[in-house]
Amino acid sequence: MPPSPAPPPHRAEPPVRDRGDACPGALRLHSAADGQLARVRLPAGDLAVGQATALADAAEHLGDGHLSLTSRGNVELRGLPDGCGRRLADLLAGAGLLPSVRHERIRNIVASPLAGLDQHTPSDVRLWTRGLDALLCASTAATGLSGRFLFVLDDGRGDVAGLGGDVTLIAESGIAGSGTGGSSAAGAASGRGALLRVGDDPAALRIAGEDVPRAALTAAETFLTTAGASGSGAWRVRELPADRALTAREVARALRTAGIAAEHVNDVNDVNDAGYSECAADAGAAPGPRSAPRYADSRAPGLVDGADGRRALAVLAPLGRLTVTQWRALTGIAADDGTGELRLTPWRGIVLPGLPAATAPLRLRELSAAGLITDPASPWHRLSACTGRPGCAKSLTDVRADVAAALAEGASAPAGGGGLPVHWSGCARRCGHPRGTWVDVVATPDGYRTAVVRPEDPAPSPAVRGSSRPAPVSRETPQLPAVSRESAAPDPVSRETRPAPGPSHATPITPQPTTPRPQ
Repeated sequence: MPPSPAPPPHRAEPPVRDRGDACPGALRLHSAADGQLARVRLPAGDLAVGQATALADAAEHLGDGHLSLTSRGNVELRGLPDGCGRRLADLLAGAGLLPSVRHERIRNIVASPLAGLDQHTPSDVRLWTRGLDALLCASTAATGLSGRFLFVLDDGRGDVAGLGGDVTLIAESGIAGSGTGGSSAAGAASGRGALLRVGDDPAALRIAGEDVPRAALTAAETFLTTAGASGSGAWRVRELPADRALTAREVARALRTAGIAAEHVNDVNDVNDAGYSECAADAGAAPGPRSAPRYADSRAPGLVDGADGRRALAVLAPLGRLTVTQWRALTGIAADDGTGELRLTPWRGIVLPGLPAATAPLRLRELSAAGLITDPASPWHRLSACTGRPGCAKSLTDVRADVAAALAEGASAPAGGGGLPVHWSGCARRCGHPRGTWVDVVATPDGYRTAVVRPEDPAPSPAVRGSSRPAPVSRETPQLPAVSRESAAPDPVSRETRPAPGPSHATPITPQPTTPRPQ
C-alpha cells in the first residue's frame, strides 16, 4: 500500500490569508531578476510532440534558450522580455496548452509517470487525470482554487502518494466493493477503483474508478466551501484552522449529495501492500493478501520494460534545467521512435513511452551524450537546486554554479546516507525542496551549511541546525555546463523495486521552513 500521510510536521499556526496567491502562470508572468517568468501547467506532465515543440519555440524565440522542470511536472520559461505576454499566450493556445484561460493556474495534477508503461500498472490514473482536468476547466467554482492547490493520482506503487497533495487518489486493484458484490458498490465498476484522501487525514474513501474524476473535483469544491466558511482564506487543505479541518467524512457527505458512492476506510492498513482490499477477491479466488507486484522505479533514469515488449526511456535533467537543443532531441525521439508523447515527472525528469526494445538503448546513449542523466549512478542523480543567482534576487549565490564546482572538485554531494535527495538553496526559503527526508544545503553569509531534514523536525534554521560548509566552492565558477559528466552510456538498467512500504514506513510531508513556492 502506498504511504499514508504522517502526522503533520511541527509548524506554526495556519496562516490567515487576506489575498490570493502570487504563483506565476502562463498568463500571469512573474518578474524575476533575469526577466519575466512563465509557469506552464501540464496535468500529469503529459505533452504531445506538437506541444513540446511549441514550448521549445517559446524558450528559443522569447526566453533564455532553456526550459526548467518543476517538482510538479510543469515547465517554466525564464528570461522572457517585457511585453511578450500576448505572443506567448497565442503560441501556447495554438498548441492546446491553454484549454481554459480562467483555469490555467489551477491545473495542478501530479500522476504516477510510469502508469501503463511497466508490466504491472494499467493506465487508469492517466485517464482519470484527463477526466479531472476536463472537469476542472468546466467548473466555475474551481476558479477559486489557489495556484498552489495540488491533486495527486498514484497508480498504486506509492511514488507520488507522499508528495503532499491536497486531494490524493491511490489506485486499487481487484476491488469488489465491501464484500457485498454488485455493480453499484464503490470501486466495483471495472475492478479498479481508488482511495481518496484529503490533506493529512489518515482516513480514506473508496471510490469506483468511473467516479474518480468527479470525486476529486467534488473534494476540491468542498475545500473551497470549508475555507470560505472558516474565514481563513486558506490556499491549501493543511492551512485550514484546526476547528474547521476538512476530513474524509465531510467529503463523503458532499460525495453522497453529488450521487457518488464512497466507502469510508478508517485505517488504510485495511488495504495491503499490493493495493488490494483484504476482503476483495476475483471470481474463484480466496480472499486475503496477494503477492505484491514489482514496480519499476519511476524516480530513476534508465529503461523500463513494458508488457507489450516495448520500452520506455527515462532521463533526468541536471538540476531540472534543459537547453532547447536537449529538449528538441527528446522531442525528436518521441516523434520518430516513440508514441509521440512525453511525460514530465515530479523528479524533474522526462519519460518517452513506447520505443522498440532494440532501439531504446541506442537512444539512451544519445541522450547521455547530449548531457542528460541516464544512469542512476550519476553524481547528478538526486541532486536538486533552487534557481539561485542571477535569476533570483533573494539568493546569496549562484547555486547551480556552486553545485557544478563542487562536483568538479570530486565532492559528489554532502553525505546524506541511504541515497537521500540533496537540495541546494541560495537562501532560507529553500524553494523547490524535496518532500520527506532530505539533505539541506543552504547558503548563508558565512558559506553553505548542511543538515538532514526529517518530517518530525522543526523547520530548519541555518543559524541553528547548520554544520560546516560541505565543500569549498567558488561563487565565481561558470554556469552548470550542458554536457553530461557521465563518461559512458549505461547498459540497460533494471529498475524494478518493491512497492513503497506501508503506513508504518510512510513518506510524510516535509516541514515548510518558511513559505517556499511550489515549483
